[in-house]
Amino acid sequence: MIAALSDATVVIEAGWRSGSLNTAGHAAALGRALGAVPGPITSAASAGCHRILREYDGRCITSADDVREMIGWSDGPRRDAESAADGRTDDATRVLDALSTRTPRDVAEIARRSGVAGEEVSAWLGLMTLDGWVVSDERGWRRQGA
Repeated sequence: MIAALSDATVVIEAGWRSGSLNTAGHAAALGRALGAVPGPITSAASAGCHRILREYDGRCITSADDVREMIGWSDGPRRDAESAADGRTDDATRVLDALSTRTPRDVAEIARRSGVAGEEVSAWLGLMTLDGWVVSDERGWRRQGA
């Protein structure tokens, strides 16, 4: 179901046999974009990612730019005046602006503050994490301090 509802699947960690690897197999069978973040070759938590790269023809993901390229998004949040040049604010910038550097917020709160749907907020947060713009912990998401 997860693979069918998404445009792409990116696996961060997966054991040799895991639910993540199962989802990746379904994504590959459905023709969805598939990527994996490689890890240490000695780590059991990386074995599934290496298997995706080797057996499922997954793309090697090392940054948010790799994910954007894989799914066809040309760019992410822009930090300059270019993003406001057309008089509109893109969703990525709205999500980033809804975050605090001090107070962690959950996805529902970020969605409420930004006006962006929760699923899209989650996608943007994932990309921004790879870029190092946001961090998360058990309390929620926050903007990376300057």
